[in-house]
Amino acid sequence: MADTPPSLAELAAEEAELQFAGFTNDHAWALGTALVEAGRRESAPIAIDISRNHHQLFHAALPGATPDNDAWIQRKRRVVDRFGHSTLYMRQSSIERGTTFEADFGLDPDRYAAHGGGFPILVRSVGPIGVVVVSGLPQLDDHRMVVAALRAQLAG
Repeated sequence: MADTPPSLAELAAEEAELQFAGFTNDHAWALGTALVEAGRRESAPIAIDISRNHHQLFHAALPGATPDNDAWIQRKRRVVDRFGHSTLYMRQSSIERGTTFEADFGLDPDRYAAHGGGFPILVRSVGPIGVVVVSGLPQLDDHRMVVAALRAQLAG
């Protein structure tokens, strides 16, 4: 895969596209298990977390994932919860303004990480109601894995 991050416009288009009509515990299970299956196919050492309104609905750690992945999940989730955008969107937003997420917002980097892999669960006509996070791969691959799973769930 290319190492070039998507532009802010491309990331905004993903968020506009990847919206649910509603999001239940069953949706979380289907999305989470799809991410587990994708991770297993790729032998990816990932951890996966899905929450709705700060309530954890799904969590899994595949072989090779470590407690550090859970710490990254928490840091990425906080970014999405605070800003309502994907972690990669927030990172790219700062980069395209010639700065960094850390310099822009002054948030504790031990608590907030604008690294790809965190994506808002968006409900049409409502907005962000939760977060899906993958941690364990390079950040662009974490992001792409989440986006591919969301696209597949919304198409099915």
